[in-house]
Amino acid sequence: MKDILDQLEQRRAVARQGGGQRRIEAQHAKGKLTARERIELLLDEGSFEEFDMFVAHRCVDFAMEEDRPAGDGVVTGWGTVNGRMVYVFSQDFTVFGGSLSETHAQKICKIMDMALQNGAPVIGLNDSGGARIQEGVASLAGYAEVFQRNIMASGVVPQISVIMGPCAGGAVYSPAMTDFIFMVKDSSYMFVTGPDVVKTVTNEVVTAEELGGASTHTRKSSVADGAFENDVEALAEIRRLVDFLPLNNREKAPVRPFFDDPKRLEASLDTLIPDNPNQPYDMKELILKIADESDFFEIQKDFAANIITGFVRIEGQTTGVVANQPMVLAGCLDIDASRKAARFVRFCDAFEIPILTLVDVPGFLPGTAQEYGGVIKHGAKLLFAYGEATVPKVTVITRKAYGGAYDVMASKHLRGDFNYAWPTAEIAVMGAKGATEIIHRGKSPEEIARLTKVYEDRFANPFVAAEKGFIDEVIMPHSTRRRVARAFASLRGKKLVNPWKKHDNIPL
Repeated sequence: MKDILDQLEQRRAVARQGGGQRRIEAQHAKGKLTARERIELLLDEGSFEEFDMFVAHRCVDFAMEEDRPAGDGVVTGWGTVNGRMVYVFSQDFTVFGGSLSETHAQKICKIMDMALQNGAPVIGLNDSGGARIQEGVASLAGYAEVFQRNIMASGVVPQISVIMGPCAGGAVYSPAMTDFIFMVKDSSYMFVTGPDVVKTVTNEVVTAEELGGASTHTRKSSVADGAFENDVEALAEIRRLVDFLPLNNREKAPVRPFFDDPKRLEASLDTLIPDNPNQPYDMKELILKIADESDFFEIQKDFAANIITGFVRIEGQTTGVVANQPMVLAGCLDIDASRKAARFVRFCDAFEIPILTLVDVPGFLPGTAQEYGGVIKHGAKLLFAYGEATVPKVTVITRKAYGGAYDVMASKHLRGDFNYAWPTAEIAVMGAKGATEIIHRGKSPEEIARLTKVYEDRFANPFVAAEKGFIDEVIMPHSTRRRVARAFASLRGKKLVNPWKKHDNIPL
């Protein structure tokens, strides 16, 4: 018996070594952790339960049968993050460059099936050279099996991808279908075709970093939701994100202890809005002053900064925040901002996370580039997302809410539950000067100036909308946290069901 137990321990020790000490040292030399080290940092200490440690590939071509390492390049299993169950797979670059084989894919599929069955998030730590060429179409079939499970799990359990090394070719489509993608600066990249293929086909000379590095995907393409300095920071932040999310679409997000008075008044908010209506201010200041303990987990911080998205807690309850940022493009909505916010709103709605919308929007960004790029359809995505959402929705208009953008930003007409405005709010079809010039076309400049003042006094305030019941209450800025907290508290039992449909047809 003792011999058999010793033999098991020896087999486990070999499996834990992955591709061997030399390759582990090479991984460390690049500033990267190994697959198992990453799992240890991500999960609570001692909570990891591994599956399929001894699985080996079945390929017999190209003398592959002579090299069959245990685990086949991916570590899979489940564990806990702050005591809550998650399933995880971590690709091992030390074994065949983390390339995906038929059995490698089967291991990933097994834990994804279990995650769906048991209602727990899936976290994928990607570090792979792509499909294992020696296995040919079998590895492609493996990818497609993973893709199908990503699709089935979408909106059922949260899916998080962390790109911690290369991710190229077909491999990129699995992360692309997950809810959040994070990257590690300088050591991770994603692209469908690599720099060599790009040079051959289009004659463009580009580095892997320029083509698909963290900066490219967080700033230009919006493929990634954030980038971190190294593996350790990335995994710590993923733990923080998981803490905001529910385990599945039938459970609420966890309620955390809070030490911040929901009735807290913030006198500084009374002077947040500048006297000059064209002067910007930082909307993040308002977000931090509403949130419990000023804790805010921002999503897509570096992309479309004219809109802010992320998670806060209010009275310990996770809340999604969508806010215009007057510091960038005056807070205008454009193609990128609409896409970014629409996806975030749909995620929150899928997982029953209430949405707080902070509005200061002068309209949609004008210009040929926007119109040619389809701003109508992209703006409609955000409109559709808000109108479709059945979660509690609380809106606060701080300053401008002009034109169609007023409607789009979670207005009362899109089933907003509580729609508040500060006394500084201006809710109108357009700015006073533009409106006056249209209404009183042909009048002298002096007369236009006088009539603009009249228009401002009559319409550049929240009271016309409040008279019609489109604004539920005009509130004092310093009481915003208290009013928002009470609004969400009153909505905890909200039940709203959309008409039956197989699925909608959002304007993609």
